[in-house]
Amino acid sequence: MDDRSDFLVRNMSSSEVDLAIEWAAAEGWNPGLHDARCFRNADPNGFFVGTWRAEPVACISAVAYDERFGFIGLYIVQPAYRSRGFGLRIWQHAMGYLGDRTIGLDGVVAQQQNYKKSGFQLAYRNIRFQGVVRAAATPNLTNARDVPFAQLVAYDSACFSTGRSRFLADWIAQPQALALADVRDARIRGYGVLRRCRTGYKIGPLFADDAQIANDLFDGLVANVAGEVITLDVPEINAAAVALAERNGMVSAFETARMYTRAAPAIPVQRVFGVSSFELG
Repeated sequence: MDDRSDFLVRNMSSSEVDLAIEWAAAEGWNPGLHDARCFRNADPNGFFVGTWRAEPVACISAVAYDERFGFIGLYIVQPAYRSRGFGLRIWQHAMGYLGDRTIGLDGVVAQQQNYKKSGFQLAYRNIRFQGVVRAAATPNLTNARDVPFAQLVAYDSACFSTGRSRFLADWIAQPQALALADVRDARIRGYGVLRRCRTGYKIGPLFADDAQIANDLFDGLVANVAGEVITLDVPEINAAAVALAERNGMVSAFETARMYTRAAPAIPVQRVFGVSSFELG
């Protein structure tokens, strides 16, 4: 049996992105209910499916945010088709698509050595915190949809690896989500997004100038979802972000290795209190 000739990699259709999200749910990643559309719109050409005899058996995303930066995610081979070389084939296709860009990913720690073989180096760990959070007093915040979009993009770009206006427009407008910003004297000092997931809600991103602003945004986001499980993914090297999660009774569920093919982008990690998503960075 020649698996190699029967395995093909091609661009996903929109329905196949939905399928990839279903596979992510089966892996226990607890995706958002509206992730598929938001993810695909970030780069419609950057989602790939591997088929064996026309049956989808593997997937990966390789979002090219611009000419300089891309991010790998949704890397899944269906359990029955593992250890047959399919994962390597679709991985190579995704890496080829991103080309000479700086590439980032959030991989399981156990796979760090494999990613190093492809040129990735560890920057830091991200820790997933989860828990049922008690609602605190709601601070005075602004709906991020009411903030001038160009200002929101500029703030986001300063905390992310590059500009991502197309993704951000969908992310803050998705159904069953809340996006809040701390705006004072017409200047954004932080913003965060809460979205409905298969189980509970995830907060991401949570970007803020300091720990107090991050705490206010966190309180504002969770105020109307009392009793729900909240998930927050934080860079371990941001001690204030870890403290925020622990102060709210959240506990570590697992961790990922944030890795890049080149030097880590010069983002102010001390302002990153919550990662947008492990799939898109």
